Amino acid sequence: MSHFSNIKTQIRNLASLQAALTDLGIDWKPGPQAVRGYRGQTRNAEVVIEQNNGYDIGFSSNGQEYELVADLQFWQQAWSVDRFLNKVTQRYAYQTVLSETSKQGFEIAEQQKNEDGSIRLVLQRWSA
Repeated sequence: MSHFSNIKTQIRNLASLQAALTDLGIDWKPGPQAVRGYRGQTRNAEVVIEQNNGYDIGFSSNGQEYELVADLQFWQQAWSVDRFLNKVTQRYAYQTVLSETSKQGFEIAEQQKNEDGSIRLVLQRWSA
């Protein structure tokens, strides 16, 4: 018998999560919506990613952070669960840095993607 799994993340900002998924080219729908699982089971989530097999992936708030909610037996993504979360978390961090630093008047002066997949950002702020 299959069931939903909740995987903890360090994701706390919904807007940065949504921007990260968009950056990765992942089609998502805003919630609250039902994440579809085995035999018609559902869970509510703030972000839902529909899969072609009729089973969804979602991100649901537990009050402190957004957990990945999915029936892992029916995982149908280009990446494994771990790789998917790594990619989402990296883009989430990138989006969070951009959002928080732009509030303080910074803008990107230089951006470099390194061979190891990391991203180097140089930010600048002009003052009068």
